[in-house]
Amino acid sequence: MTASTTGPLDGVRVVDLTSIVMGPLATQIFGDLGADVITVEDPRGTLSRVMTAGPHPQLSGVALNLLRNKRNVVLDLKTPAGRDALLEVVATADVLVTNLRPGTLARLRLTYEDVVPVCPDIVYCQAQGYPGDSAAADAPAYDDVVQAATGLPDAFRLSGGEPLFAPTLMADKVSGLTIAYAVMAALFHRQRTGEGQRVEVPMIDVMTAFMLVEHAGAATARPPQGGPGYQRILNPERRPQRTRDGWISVLPYTRTNFEDIFRAGGREDLADDERIRSTRARLDHADDLYREVATIIAQRTTAEWLEFCLASDVPASPVPTLEELVDALPEDVHPVAGRYKVIPQPVRFSRMPGPTVRRPAALSGQHTDEVMTEVRSVRAAGGSGPIDGVDEEPGGGR
Repeated sequence: MTASTTGPLDGVRVVDLTSIVMGPLATQIFGDLGADVITVEDPRGTLSRVMTAGPHPQLSGVALNLLRNKRNVVLDLKTPAGRDALLEVVATADVLVTNLRPGTLARLRLTYEDVVPVCPDIVYCQAQGYPGDSAAADAPAYDDVVQAATGLPDAFRLSGGEPLFAPTLMADKVSGLTIAYAVMAALFHRQRTGEGQRVEVPMIDVMTAFMLVEHAGAATARPPQGGPGYQRILNPERRPQRTRDGWISVLPYTRTNFEDIFRAGGREDLADDERIRSTRARLDHADDLYREVATIIAQRTTAEWLEFCLASDVPASPVPTLEELVDALPEDVHPVAGRYKVIPQPVRFSRMPGPTVRRPAALSGQHTDEVMTEVRSVRAAGGSGPIDGVDEEPGGGR
């Protein structure tokens, strides 16, 4: 693990004024791609540090990956000196990302309008629950609330059950990915024009767009051609299938796929069934067809079906446990926390350096002195402004 910066975002400095998962995931992506990410943390710590158990009081299992490739500075932004120190850092930056609510930013005097005077070409990304011009602009919005407001629980209802939340921080993570591409688009605009700008990413809008890609469906047309919801996805029979010794996901998609599976299961009578003859027929009868497939899959072992599906070009996958997925991850060594599993970035480039882990997850305030020394050197070379109110000692997680 090395602190040397390489990657497509080499030379970009990001001030990370975020917490929990949405913002830190976006800034982790920037750091993994080579940006110099400076996280500004409250003296009380951040929830990311204590979300799960971990090998160090400040480093939860989540934090070991989410806070990597970032330098950490502790500032009390509620004090004038702490705010001034933050603005000194921002003056050297290309990007600022925050998920503080609009009201909080206004009280701290850290809105886009407040920041532009010290960094006119800043890309200022403000991610929050609701659009800034809505009546709910300053309302709290966590993952469950956003899932509820954007149709995900209703999709569970339409699939034959009760409204449920997805058992993952889907709204936070999808919004984090949206922040990443939105900021990079704004940086591309700045490279071409020299103009910075404010970028707003409301979680509600992000998840509404995400959910309706397929589920707006027939209801999109005017007049509507049917109700919302993509029926194949909402089918209650759409689930992993039990084999003789475990579980598998087999998804016959084409007529040939269905024919091959029915013949393999000794159901020649179904191989020319009218319900598989066209895409429309397969969609209309998906529940019946999935039940037939599940009965056949139960006849063989997982390994046997995987071998068959690979040879027959039928989409299929084993169904590993979360524990098995974690066990398969590569390992690294954190200088304080010891060995841990690294969650790699899922992209590879053919012409430029790919994502790397250059810096392990930092302790709270670990780089305060280092970063402030850099800022002071900029001031000595011609900048101005106070560098006070800086907490030089590492703080603790809550």
